[in-house]
Amino acid sequence: MTEQRQRHIYLETKSLEEARDLFLGAFDLAGRLAEEEVPVEAALGRVTAGPVFALDSSPRAHLAAMDGIALKAERTFGARPDRPAALIEGQDFQAVNTGQVLPEGADAVVMIEQVVAAGQDEQGRARIELEGPAFPWQYVRKLGEDLVATELILPAGSPIGPYELGALVAGGVYNLKVRKKPRVALFPTGSELVSLEQVRERGLGRGELAEFNSLILAGLAEELGCQTVRFPPLPDEFARLKEAVGRAVADGFDLVIVNAGSSAGEADYTAEAIADLGRVLVHGVAIMPGKPTVLGQVGQTPVMGIPGYPVSAVISFEQFAAPLLARLLGRPIWPRPRLQVKPLAALPSKLGLEEFIRVKLGRVGQNVVAVPLHRGAGSITSLTRADGIIRVPALTEGLEAGREAPAELLRPPDEIEGTIVAIGSHDNTLDILGDLLRRRDARFGLTSGHVGSLGGLKALARGQAHLAGSHLLDLETGQYNVSYLRKLLAGISLKLVRLVMREQGFIVAAGNPKGVKGLEDLVRQEVVFINRQAGSGTRVLLDYHLKQAGLDPGRIEGYGQEEYTHMTVAAAVLSGRADVGLGIRAAARALKLDFIPLAEEAYELVIPEEHFRSDKIQALLEVIRGREFRRIVESLGGYGLEESGRVVYEQ
Repeated sequence: MTEQRQRHIYLETKSLEEARDLFLGAFDLAGRLAEEEVPVEAALGRVTAGPVFALDSSPRAHLAAMDGIALKAERTFGARPDRPAALIEGQDFQAVNTGQVLPEGADAVVMIEQVVAAGQDEQGRARIELEGPAFPWQYVRKLGEDLVATELILPAGSPIGPYELGALVAGGVYNLKVRKKPRVALFPTGSELVSLEQVRERGLGRGELAEFNSLILAGLAEELGCQTVRFPPLPDEFARLKEAVGRAVADGFDLVIVNAGSSAGEADYTAEAIADLGRVLVHGVAIMPGKPTVLGQVGQTPVMGIPGYPVSAVISFEQFAAPLLARLLGRPIWPRPRLQVKPLAALPSKLGLEEFIRVKLGRVGQNVVAVPLHRGAGSITSLTRADGIIRVPALTEGLEAGREAPAELLRPPDEIEGTIVAIGSHDNTLDILGDLLRRRDARFGLTSGHVGSLGGLKALARGQAHLAGSHLLDLETGQYNVSYLRKLLAGISLKLVRLVMREQGFIVAAGNPKGVKGLEDLVRQEVVFINRQAGSGTRVLLDYHLKQAGLDPGRIEGYGQEEYTHMTVAAAVLSGRADVGLGIRAAARALKLDFIPLAEEAYELVIPEEHFRSDKIQALLEVIRGREFRRIVESLGGYGLEESGRVVYEQ
């Protein structure tokens, strides 16, 4: 039961920079972590505690850099093809292999390919001839060429990677002093949360959630070189939370993070617990997501309360915990590389809040197009799918569509170059295509933005996509797509490729409790409908059939409720938010819902000629025409694949 008590709640928002300066400035972080000595084999990912100097030179002696013969270079001066230098083994030269120490007195190596055998002398020693001179120190790795003893290998605060390990050993450093790993305590809070151990033991009950934020936060901290302890979820109880934080501080953790309970709700106790134990430096930061962040101090220990939604938690960690931990370690955090991009759609934002918007990226022509992902703070998939982050400044109300803005890159630039940008209507087969394309050729990927068929065609007209998924029904001819291409994309050379034929129909709860049989049931008062967005092919199809049946959309309860994909329509029905929605059979089948067929339609890909011949589009077409794609799609149900991959119209 949630603890009821009188609490002092305050939420005074500060700018990101002001909040970060207050938090980092409250602690003397430099040199705070103790040192420890570790063998070089265990130093990967650690940070040097001080400068590391070479104890030995590398190489430790003059070494042959080629297979051949070692000699004194001056012995060959004047040699030419018509007057070669004649040399005797053991007297004038010695055979050597790459990496071998040069014999005493030798200062050059001649490659074996340049040596001409000339028999033996009277003592049986090998004779050779050289038709050109050698110069001193040719093909020789000289003593100390790479490192000289006492030379600096790594300065203090250097993260140690694989290359650094090699340099240390080359310089004779087999043990070194590093900073101890900062210890980070992670306390997830929320009476609805269940640890993974308990989930494995007993599963999840109604209203319970598997706790995963601490996994994300621990991973971020460990990537920086920290040691983390993930504590079991705490219930929404003030006394339990305060006791846990106090214990972690007493145990000497370098940073304590409480995840959730940082806002100002009835069961949000983080700020009060920190205030009772120490002091709150900041409660509320002008960023979105992440506004309810709490930054505090208990003794000399930094304590953070970060929001419970995963995207908010990650942003809060990156903006406050990461720089604090980096300062503790004395290591740098380099800013992410940036790229100028053009948003596919306008990105409105709240004035006064700096917003972090995750986007998918792909180069189309001369521009990199940014497709915004779901902006909800609880959307974990926006973290896994994002290629970059666009930051909208606090003093603006958003960004215009098509206007360049910098994006922080989360993926390598080459991956963005190989991305196919597909904008338009949603279909479940697009995810299958993306997976199979990546498996076929790791250089290529597919990102899709679901803006409806009309939105996709308009994106093509603006040069913002490589292709568009469309299933627009001509209300006069009953033909799909072609008439719209002629109207909206006139003058653009393109190909229309059949992806699938698919069944559209009514998605209803298992057992069809409202007894929906067809269109006429949508106007019944007790039936709640969930619609697709205006401009989508599914919406056009619905309006066409309503008109044919003489039914007024205004009589349909929920006609104005819109979703952007077939799966979210199905999810609305599954959750009970709606009784019925129009969508594809595969979506109903995926969530074990019932389906009443309405029509079969063509779902096709519109591909401008300028992109059609590219390697990535040709690879995509090969996937569409392949056996594996057909096998997987057939297993979904509700699809016809007889003409998949065929060009059905050219313009």
